[in-house]
Amino acid sequence: MSEDSEAREELKRADHSIFVTLKYTKTCDVIKNTVQRLIYAFDFAITHALTVLKAKKKLKEIPLTPISRAEMLKKTYRRTEITAFIKFYHLLRRIDRAKYSKKEEFRKNVALIVTLENGEVVTVDIETLFSYYQKTKEFVDYIESKF
Repeated sequence: MSEDSEAREELKRADHSIFVTLKYTKTCDVIKNTVQRLIYAFDFAITHALTVLKAKKKLKEIPLTPISRAEMLKKTYRRTEITAFIKFYHLLRRIDRAKYSKKEEFRKNVALIVTLENGEVVTVDIETLFSYYQKTKEFVDYIESKF
């Protein structure tokens, strides 16, 4: 199974979490888990792009850590779209690592209140999570079309 199809599989899991699991459970754990799935989808897509670039002899080696792989892709494949996607990827990772609190868990307006390391407060509710999913899907589609 290639990294490309693994990214698609993670998107399917995230889709299920948003449209099925979250619909019935309405917990912040599901939101947090979905954010992690989106990060995994980014990781697989980035690895796929770097593997293709290495096969074309544009890279000598692929870095081991996810952050360095993202930076390598941004540096190697200089496009404004890639820069924006990598910036969004970093935001997802910061949301995943940050301290959080829960709002209206088990209710209609469930939300994850995240305080980032710079003091910025981000509220991840169902609509925000869906927009994150859409943006991640755009990135995977972009990688599939270019690589």
